[in-house]
Amino acid sequence: MSGAQSMPKELEAHDVLIIGSGAAGLTAALVLAEKCRVLVLAKGALDGGSTNWAQGGIAAVLDAGDTFDDHIRDTMIAGAGLNRRETVEFVIENAPAAIHRLSDLGVPFNAEAGSLHLTREGGHSHRRIVHVDDATGAAVQKALQKAASEHPNITLLPGRTCIDLITGRHEAARYSGSGRVWGVYALDEATGRVEAHTARATILATGGAGRVYQFSTAPRGATGDGIAMAWRAGARVSNMEMMQFHPTCLYNLDVKNFLITEAVRGEGGRLINPRTGKRFMEFYDAERLELAPRDIVARAIDSEIKKFGLDYVHLDISHMPADFVKGHFPNIYEKLIGLGIDMTTQPIPVVPAQHYTCGGVLIDLDGRTDLPGLYAAGECTESGLHGANRLASNSLLECFVFGDVAARDILRRWDSFDAPPPVRAWDESRVTDSDEEVVIKQNWTEIRRFMWNYVGIVRTNKRLERAAHRIRMLSGEVNDYYGHFRVTTDLIELRNLLQSAELIVRSARARHESRGLHYTLDYLQTDDVAVDTVIVP
Repeated sequence: MSGAQSMPKELEAHDVLIIGSGAAGLTAALVLAEKCRVLVLAKGALDGGSTNWAQGGIAAVLDAGDTFDDHIRDTMIAGAGLNRRETVEFVIENAPAAIHRLSDLGVPFNAEAGSLHLTREGGHSHRRIVHVDDATGAAVQKALQKAASEHPNITLLPGRTCIDLITGRHEAARYSGSGRVWGVYALDEATGRVEAHTARATILATGGAGRVYQFSTAPRGATGDGIAMAWRAGARVSNMEMMQFHPTCLYNLDVKNFLITEAVRGEGGRLINPRTGKRFMEFYDAERLELAPRDIVARAIDSEIKKFGLDYVHLDISHMPADFVKGHFPNIYEKLIGLGIDMTTQPIPVVPAQHYTCGGVLIDLDGRTDLPGLYAAGECTESGLHGANRLASNSLLECFVFGDVAARDILRRWDSFDAPPPVRAWDESRVTDSDEEVVIKQNWTEIRRFMWNYVGIVRTNKRLERAAHRIRMLSGEVNDYYGHFRVTTDLIELRNLLQSAELIVRSARARHESRGLHYTLDYLQTDDVAVDTVIVP
């Protein structure tokens, strides 16, 4: 950056900036908007994030036979003891209130006999999953987006790809070098111009880094943007090696990344080896079978595929009444019918795929990061809730709780937030338009392939070394490209994708045990004490 040109006045008209328009971002926006002017930036469409894709539901203790202690225990067991207990207690105890707020916003949760219908998913000891058929996320996104769009103090701005956080080193009058965050530089995807958006406080709600893997249920934009930006600005990240692989992604060569929700197994679905025609989970977790936590089920499927040379395994719920299946999973049923699969009479071919980023930017119970003025909520964070493996349907819950608490902490501390200073404009005086876009596509493909092969469900030291070597080679190439050409969404995402991959591999190499989602053939033991992997810039 160079020069002392300050940004246009129309970009200074907001008190709080939120990066991300999913469950966490919009929850925070609605709380803040009662007293503040809020700007929400979204990469691509407002509903393009992971929230809109979530099929399963939201975990909350609402049944008389269930307890907070049970939900806490289930979460800690799934997280292999790496969870921070105070976070787990805090989120779970705030879950019922989050459900009530969503109901007040008009989310049409399924009901039965006058009460919310609760389903059960893997790792849960009770039925406690509140849902809207098998498309809960879409219903939540619609309700939050409608409320936000109707609020006079909220501006929703889609089509903005964020590049880097604005900190003290970008101040126009002086170089403070402080880590104080004042906003973000973002690319206007329609015009190609880079804009500086500043605010007194900034909330990252950018989702995870799932697209770092070749097979993922995450949407196209899940390239670790918030994690990479926070890291470059000086924030610590934690437990990035804990990448969750969903056991049951549809295996179809024409349809990519279609998730078959955990609830199919929760409602009786069985995993079958298509070669033997028999259930196989009894060999991996005889007590919980298909309802074991996701890391165990994913490794079991991976093992069966490799052992028998399969392309996929079968998920079969055809033994349940057809009306039951259609009633519980209408969207999945219709999607599969369109592909020639009738799940009421046929098994579904499934494979594991990356599904959730359990690590991320380190935050406290108020959603604060290491950097003054910067908060974070949702999948881009490591709050301590998920530990070494996310319990099913705790993710949307985390978004609602931390979106809410981050907003309330900002309001509580409002008088301590200074107005942003003038900052330097984005400098394009030494770059040109790219004449070799193929470089981006090639590197993107290479990253996702070696991450899948070397840093996937089962890891070894040798595989991690190979991945680290490839990352070092690509980093020079990507940084050189970034320094010479004007930014595009693809280039920004490639840069963040590579940074996220590097953090995952560094974290994985630092953990010398197998725990939860990090399973390595070189360290099969689980240490007596669970310790977070914290990476410091």
